[in-house]
Parts: sequence; C-alpha cells; structure tokens
Amino acid sequence: MSQTAISTKHQKDGADTARVDMKLEVELIPVSDVDRAKEFYTRLGWRLDDDTVMGNNLRVVQFTPPGSSSSITFGKGVTGAAPGSLRGGLIVSDIEAAHNELVARGINPSEVFHGSPFSPVGRISGPDPERQSYRSYVSFEDPDGNAWIVQEVTRRVPGRIDPATTTFASTNDLARAMRRAAAAHGKHEERNGQHDGNWPDWYAAYMAAEQAGTELPT
Repeated sequence: MSQTAISTKHQKDGADTARVDMKLEVELIPVSDVDRAKEFYTRLGWRLDDDTVMGNNLRVVQFTPPGSSSSITFGKGVTGAAPGSLRGGLIVSDIEAAHNELVARGINPSEVFHGSPFSPVGRISGPDPERQSYRSYVSFEDPDGNAWIVQEVTRRVPGRIDPATTTFASTNDLARAMRRAAAAHGKHEERNGQHDGNWPDWYAAYMAAEQAGTELPT
C-alpha cells in the first residue's frame, strides 16, 4: 500500500471517529508515611473519599480538594516515585483568603508572592500589583516535601472554559465573582454618568465573560 493510500485511509478513519473526552481526575502522590499524609490532607480541609486496604501490599487513600473535579491518591503500593517529588498546582479565586485559611489550618504556607512560581529566587513579596489573573501565588508542602503552588485565577485564558457554560465551584467563588462584577459595574456607571437599572443582566454578562476569558463588558 502506498504512503498516499495509508494517509488517506487514516484521515477517513479519523473523520469517522468521535473525539473521546479524557478528564484528568487523579494525581498520584508519593508519601513515606500514609497515616501522616492522611492527617495532613484532612487538616488541609480536603474531603476523604476512600481508604481501602487490599492485602498486605496495597492501600489506596483518596482525597479531593474543595470545589475540585480532580483528586489525589496516595498509599502503599501506589507509586514508585520518591516521596516529596510531586510538584502540583491548585487554583483559587482569592489568593489572600487562601493564604489566611492555610495559616488558620496550621499548614505554614509561604507568604503571598508574584513573579516566578517555580524559582524561589524569582519570587517578589505580595500579590501582583495589578492583581492580574494567573500572577499571584502561595506555596506550601506536605510532610514529605511534596510541593503545591496555589495560583489566583479570576479571569480565564480564552478557550479554557466553554463561554456558553458558567459554573462556580462554591458560594465563596460566586460571591467573589459578584463583588468583582459590582466593582466593574460601578465604573461602568461612572463612565456613562447615569444609574444602570439593568445591573443583573450586566453582572451576568461580566461574570460569564470573566470566567470564559472573552471580552468584558464596559
């Protein structure tokens, strides 16, 4: 069979095959002490989904962060990676509120910073001065040294979220989105020099655009 025939056949077969969604739902965490890790992630406020022992060589513990569709799994016989080798990312809508909660839970996070999320020497104290989305961070480690970078995201990069679908993971996220919409709407009224009684529709359009990363109403 010629190369042209092979390519044509591949294209035809691909055209007849529907896309398969692949959702990242579990991250494996290498730990040295399962019970110690379980206590830490419980204190962190993550939901315990499962703790199953199967024989002498397998124990599977699963936690899910609040509002997340992805979970973590650790235990015995789960991964051969070295404990402390994970570098994970978490997203929040308010980095300072997240920092305060970590402190209240006794987690000992870094200060809020901007600059490089990866290199400690590239970190600058405090949140991003313009509070731009994706630019402010907090970091913390579990007892094994597995590192988590917490990143503030309020407006998504275009294409990340379906603009026709707006969802909020928690009442806190919804409330913060409404506060940002209210502040933007106040500036909208100042520019136009008049009260806008249609604020519910304006809020809704702003919140949906912010989440999808499309152009914000002005």
